[in-house]
Amino acid sequence: MTDTIRHHLPDDILAAYSTGSLSEAFSLVVATHVSLCDECRATLESIDAVGGAVLEGCEAEPVAAESFEATMHRITGQAAATMDRPIQAAGLFPSALRSYVGGDVDAVRWRSVGMGVRQAILRTEPGASVRLLCIPPGAAMPNHTHRGREMTIVLQGAFRDEGGRFCRGDVEVADDHVRHAPVADAGEPCICLAATEAPLRFRDLLPRLAQPFFRI
Repeated sequence: MTDTIRHHLPDDILAAYSTGSLSEAFSLVVATHVSLCDECRATLESIDAVGGAVLEGCEAEPVAAESFEATMHRITGQAAATMDRPIQAAGLFPSALRSYVGGDVDAVRWRSVGMGVRQAILRTEPGASVRLLCIPPGAAMPNHTHRGREMTIVLQGAFRDEGGRFCRGDVEVADDHVRHAPVADAGEPCICLAATEAPLRFRDLLPRLAQPFFRI
């Protein structure tokens, strides 16, 4: 928890998370941010309360016999971790993210993608992908735009781009109208969790050639 977060999630994304309409990859980013941000967690709780009140006012509808079993399977399965409302635990990663990594940052299986940058792609349902990125101090990511939405939360260090400076807990939401080349701040490596719903659009040739190998 922190009161220094300056870049928050918009209400429509929090509402989509509350109703369960976000993909698993984006839900994981939201759950991670909500674990660190008092303001967005309070907003989410308000949205949940409104949704609960609406449901209470609806007439009951018959459901299929297998609905209860399917619901319990989802609750006890991996996807349930993205729908938690966790509070930050000790260590770098909130509990929702730890359940995907299998521990804290020392449990991440990093893979080099060049220029000192490392990534670890996390296993989620189809429809969007989510990865951890570790960017060395002062390193710049290739200039790119997007074929869909990209959502990035900082877990350690900071980066700067055309949208400003993003520190621990800050989240940046970008789409095909945003072109940027994030640069990690000096000091410690910048570790981010980023979800995308489509491959990025790189400006330069070399990143485009490497893109299929690194699934970016």
